[in-house]
Amino acid sequence: MGLFRSTFSKLVQGLAKTREGSTGTLRTILTGKPLSKQLLRDLERALIQADVGVRTAIELRKDIEAGWERSEIANGDEALQYLKDQLVAYFPQEDRALHFAPSGPTVILVAGINGAGKTTSIAKITKSLRDEDRSVLLAACDTFRAAAVEQLEVWSGRLGVDVVRGQQGGDPAAVAFDAADAAVARGVDVLVVDTAGRLHTQDHLMRQLAKIKSVIQKQIPGAPHESILVIDATTGQNGINQAKVFTDATDVTGIFLSKLDGSARGGIVVAIREALNLPVKFVGTGETPDDVEPFDPARFVEAMFAE
Repeated sequence: MGLFRSTFSKLVQGLAKTREGSTGTLRTILTGKPLSKQLLRDLERALIQADVGVRTAIELRKDIEAGWERSEIANGDEALQYLKDQLVAYFPQEDRALHFAPSGPTVILVAGINGAGKTTSIAKITKSLRDEDRSVLLAACDTFRAAAVEQLEVWSGRLGVDVVRGQQGGDPAAVAFDAADAAVARGVDVLVVDTAGRLHTQDHLMRQLAKIKSVIQKQIPGAPHESILVIDATTGQNGINQAKVFTDATDVTGIFLSKLDGSARGGIVVAIREALNLPVKFVGTGETPDDVEPFDPARFVEAMFAE
C-alpha cells in the first residue's frame, strides 16, 4: 500500500480493548461449546455490543444457525472460525490507498466532529507522507479555535512542515484559498487541509465545509483528491449517523477510524462499511504519528481475535 507501513503487533496492541471486551466475549460464548439456540442468541447480542450493527448481527447469527442446521457447523469452535471468515467477507476487494494527483499538488481534505482525533490523524497522514519523501503543506482552516491551530503548529514543527493560517475568527475558505495558492507556488507534493470540527447538525458549518471544497477546486483542478472523514471508534453507532451527513457535504472518499486503542468495539468497521458503503482506509492504533495502520480486513479481523 506504500504509505502507513506498520507492524501487525501494533494493530494487535491497538485492538487490545476490543479483545478484552467484545471479541473476548465471543470467544467465551463459542469456544468449546456445543451449539444451541440460546448460544446463538447470546452470540447475536455480543455482536451488537461489538457495534457491528443490529442488521449485520442478525444476519451473522442466521447464517451460523443455517450452517448448524445443515450440519456444516458442528460446534462453537467451528462457528467462531465461520464468523471470522464472514467478517472478512463483508469487505469487498477495493483500492484503499491514498490517491495522488497526476500533476501539481495533491489535496487531502480532512473533516470530522469535535473531539474525533482529527488533528492527530492529520499528523499521522503527514508523517507517512514525509516518510515517503513527499513535501507537505498544512492548511489550518479551523479559524474558530486558537487551540486547534496551535496544536497543528506543534505537530508541524515536529514533522518539519509549514502551516498556512489565518486570523482567529476569520473566513476558513480564505485560508483554504491562500493555502492552495501557496501549494501551487511552492510546488509542494501534498496539501493537507484541516477543517473546523463541527457537529453534523450544524448546517451553517456544513455549508462552510462545502465552500472550502469549492474554493480549493477553483485553485487546483480536480481537488480535493481525497476527502477523509475521521470517525472516533469510541462513539460507536452515533459516529456512523454523523458520518452520513458529512458524506453529503464533502463527497467523502474514505474513513480514518481514530482512537481504536480506546475502544472495545472494533466491530464498528463492519457497521461503517454496511451503512456508508465507503472504504475504511486507515485505523489509528495509538497516540503517536507512527501509530497508524492501513486497513486490511483479514489482518484486522485476525488482530481482533488474536490470542
